[in-house]
Amino acid sequence: MQQSRLDKAKLIIDRPGDFKVCEACGSIVSLTTAVCPNCNAYRFDSNTEYVVEQAVLLASREQRSVTPEDLES
Repeated sequence: MQQSRLDKAKLIIDRPGDFKVCEACGSIVSLTTAVCPNCNAYRFDSNTEYVVEQAVLLASREQRSVTPEDLES
């Protein structure tokens, strides 16, 4: 599980302009996302420095949020 998070963080850090951060829950989502899939918020921060900062946090800690994939199992 942790390796998957590291891989995702690396992808985000390599291409921060393709992502944005949900202002409600801190999830990193695709730039084209209109509504956060984790909390249904619609306010995002697309500042690339902030996206990279959040990706570093993603890589350094365990998952804290419940995602739709978690609910399927």
